[in-house]
Formats: sequence, C-alpha cells, structure tokens
Amino acid sequence: MRAMPRRALAAVPAAILMFALVACGGGSDSGDSAAGASDTQAAAPTQDGAANEEAEGGDAVETPLTGEAKQKAEAAALAAYPGTVVKSEEDAENPGMYAVEIKKADGSEVEVYLDPATYKVVKTKDEEAEEAGS
Repeated sequence: MRAMPRRALAAVPAAILMFALVACGGGSDSGDSAAGASDTQAAAPTQDGAANEEAEGGDAVETPLTGEAKQKAEAAALAAYPGTVVKSEEDAENPGMYAVEIKKADGSEVEVYLDPATYKVVKTKDEEAEEAGS
C-alpha cells in the first residue's frame, strides 16, 4: 500500500471541519459570512445578561446604570422631580444620555434625561402624555 502525501493528510481535517459546519447550518445564505457573524454578536448578552443592541421585538435595549453613575443620576433627577425612581439607564433613544424614570407623588411618571458628564437635566418626557398620544 502506498503512503498518502503529507499535504493530502493535512487537508483531511479541514475538509471534515467544513463539512461539519455546512451540515450544522454554519453557512450563510447571503454569501457574506462576516454579516452572519456580526448578527450573532449584536444580540450577545452582556455581563448583566441584557442584550447589547436589540431586544426580540427590534427595540433597543438600554443598559441599567450602576455604581456612582446610578447614584448621581438618580439624585439629580429626584432633585428636579421628587418621587420614586422606577429605573435608571443609559438611554438608547438618545445615545450619550442617561435616563431616569420617576414616579411622582401624584402617580404620573416622567423620564428625566441627563448629561452624563455634568448630571444636569437636559430634557424630560411625560410618560402619561406619550402613552395617551399613541
């Protein structure tokens, strides 16, 4: 029996790997394998378990504030609009801003947008009016 050349032996594992990838659906129908890889990474969970870019419905997911940023943002928002903090996050609709949602004493809710460098209120959104308009 004649021995196989070394080059032929080296190609065997690569051929098996390619077959396995195609058989498992690892290929891309669009012909752009880089696009398929970036789609998978865009929805990869962060350390806190939230998706980086978009939720299942296509809405952007906002990263919750933590630590000193959370404390300062919530304190600044509460100073402007007393009440109870519902949530505080990096705002996806207004990139580069923090958003703190507050439930006021009268039961209405307001979203307060802050400049992360100064923690000054930049704008607000009345949650009740927004829901009534949609």
